[in-house]
Amino acid sequence: MAHVSLGMPKVVISVSGLGKRYGATIAVADVSLEVHEGEIFGLIGPNGAGKTTTMECIEGLRTPDSGTIAVLGLDPRREAAALQQRIGVQHQEAQLQKRIKVWEAIDLWSALYSRSTEGEELLARLGLEAKRNAWFMTLSGGQKQRLFIALAMIHDPEVLFLDELTTGLDPQARRTIWELITGIRDRGKTVFLTTHLMEEAERLCDRVAIIDHGRLVEVGTPADLVARHCPERTVVVTSDEIGPGRFAGLPGLRTVTGDGSVYRLRGEGEAFVTQVINFVAKEGIRITGFRSEVPTLEDVFLKLTGHGIRD
Repeated sequence: MAHVSLGMPKVVISVSGLGKRYGATIAVADVSLEVHEGEIFGLIGPNGAGKTTTMECIEGLRTPDSGTIAVLGLDPRREAAALQQRIGVQHQEAQLQKRIKVWEAIDLWSALYSRSTEGEELLARLGLEAKRNAWFMTLSGGQKQRLFIALAMIHDPEVLFLDELTTGLDPQARRTIWELITGIRDRGKTVFLTTHLMEEAERLCDRVAIIDHGRLVEVGTPADLVARHCPERTVVVTSDEIGPGRFAGLPGLRTVTGDGSVYRLRGEGEAFVTQVINFVAKEGIRITGFRSEVPTLEDVFLKLTGHGIRD
């Protein structure tokens, strides 16, 4: 569910003209974006698109070759110590010692910051209280990720950075993490995340920036991007008693494809589905199946970049 704030949103992350190369390889080229207070902002694109490099430059872990960055009004490189106290970071390849216990990890991380939240309360909120005495090596993938979120939040940061948080998790664990992140945002925190999972971006993010080959392609809310770039609607109708020519008078129809009983009708605009329903009823066409397909962020990505997210 998108989060709506009133008035002009406060900018907590500002990136202008960010560039980073490794030898001859351009990892990030001229990326500019703003993240607002209290939103979940997603940097989305395939593996190798430059998401992690961009995030690490914003966090101050990497030095960009060009551009300016401000996080909570601070320069991530020159004011790193002050910034680290105010942001929480979860890394894609994070690991802990196999035999460190959950409560020990919480204790250790608490000691790194000038202020920290109540560790036990945090474990309870993330559903880990039953695992407080468990070794890290015995946790499931979803439990490890929840622990990493807990460690990133131990000092009650204003901005939380999450890199490919649910990669490799089963659907149930993924949904649990999604609920946790939404809950973090609902408590007024700002979340900046990277993902190559389009469903995740669509479900979680208030706004997304699509990045491909190190370049920013488009920024907006998932709904706006779909409406702007993929206004088509598809209706799949199953009927044994008609041919494709039967739909000739359907308003808004662009194409019809079918194999004799199942027909895919493509048309423009949100009213197209209603137009198909009205047409079928008016013509008295007997149908045995009917479903509509709404474009997704995956379709937007394909249209904007010319290739799929997993290519």
